[in-house]
Amino acid sequence: MTGKRQSARGSEFVDLLSLGECAEHFEGKRVVVLGDFVADSFQSGDITRVSREAPVLILRHRETHIVPGGGANAANNLAALGARVIPVSVVGDDSAGDSLMSHFRERGVDLSGVLRLHGYVTPTKTRFLAGWAHTVGQQVLRVDYEPRFELKASQLRKIRSLLKSKMKSADALAISDYGFGVVNPETVEAAAAAAKPGVPIGLDSRYRLRDYARAGVTAATPNEAELEAAHHTVIGSNAEELERCGRSTLKVMRLRSLVVTRGRHGMAVFQPGERTVHLPVRGSDQAVDVTGAGDTVLAAYTLALAAGASPVEAAHIANIAGGIVVMKRGTATATRGELLQAIRNAASETTS
Repeated sequence: MTGKRQSARGSEFVDLLSLGECAEHFEGKRVVVLGDFVADSFQSGDITRVSREAPVLILRHRETHIVPGGGANAANNLAALGARVIPVSVVGDDSAGDSLMSHFRERGVDLSGVLRLHGYVTPTKTRFLAGWAHTVGQQVLRVDYEPRFELKASQLRKIRSLLKSKMKSADALAISDYGFGVVNPETVEAAAAAAKPGVPIGLDSRYRLRDYARAGVTAATPNEAELEAAHHTVIGSNAEELERCGRSTLKVMRLRSLVVTRGRHGMAVFQPGERTVHLPVRGSDQAVDVTGAGDTVLAAYTLALAAGASPVEAAHIANIAGGIVVMKRGTATATRGELLQAIRNAASETTS
């Protein structure tokens, strides 16, 4: 029996089992990732006492865990979902850069598009987790390490040249702009010009979404806060304001689709000439950890489009994948196996 689900405030039905068929076609899709590679470091420690020097906790270090973050997390999610991921980025010749490169080498990822720059500080977000014995650590502090200089024009030209070369055989391009300088509209425009006709180009930009209006982007996946910042407004529970901002962004950026992630309120999917489709949050609305969930959405949405899904079908897949990672602690990925199982579970719920 086919499981179908209707969106919360939209008219489009989606065959949930067909989403599984789409996910089966993820394997081997060549997806280029242009983005700021970030190292997410988690320093875990046991609370021993309160310091005599100041009213702060003293932690006895237990372990350090470094995982891909930012654009590297998007690439990591694509690999976990079965894509043949081809990253184009920059890391430093530091320990954080070593960790990222080692992680992807172990997974057989082509790193020929990742430049290692002497003196460049690999962006690193270090989170300190404090807990008692046999308890889950809670984040008490985050310290960010960022590049000390902007990339040179010659380095940006090298990135652009690498990207154009990789795009010739790409099935999709995922762009992860965290503001560290690897990504800019001119580079994306060059990539779009080098891409095969019809190749989806998905964008997640933290600070300058609308700067990519003429860069050839076909889809964007901002969260609600980023959409609010782009329009200098507050959306909240105002459905009309969400509609206004979504439609304006869709038109100005000339997108084929726009997916706005809204936390516990799910997603809103905008397409030219179509009604807005609202998807409720998948799984529990009590997220364990939302770290990196936007990277998962970008990865799953872009990959689903490359596999032939419609924008609404791709949004359902990204919504399910996002629902998987927010139930995990730290920066996490959704594997293709987990995604397929979650789709099957959702389909069975609609037919039981």
